[in-house]
Amino acid sequence: MHMLYNSDSFTVVAIDIPGAPAAPGSDAPDTSRGGFEIVDKFAQKDIFIEGAMAASFQAGVEALMQSKPSEDDIDDYIGRFTSLMPQPLVLH
Repeated sequence: MHMLYNSDSFTVVAIDIPGAPAAPGSDAPDTSRGGFEIVDKFAQKDIFIEGAMAASFQAGVEALMQSKPSEDDIDDYIGRFTSLMPQPLVLH
């Protein structure tokens, strides 16, 4: 787990979930998984995205970083994902 971004509005954490190791000499695909947890601090909601959505999120962030964005620019991009956040933030 790696914190990638933290502002007054959002936190983004990259999560890597290692898969089962493949047998030596096996052609089995890599079973590791990963994604991003995005937390909206004001709405107190979060979402975990993986797969194609995570890849799209990462590509958008990488493209945004090419222009040396401000914190507001990054927050605006991350804010596009807030409508997908059905999960209320709960502390354990």
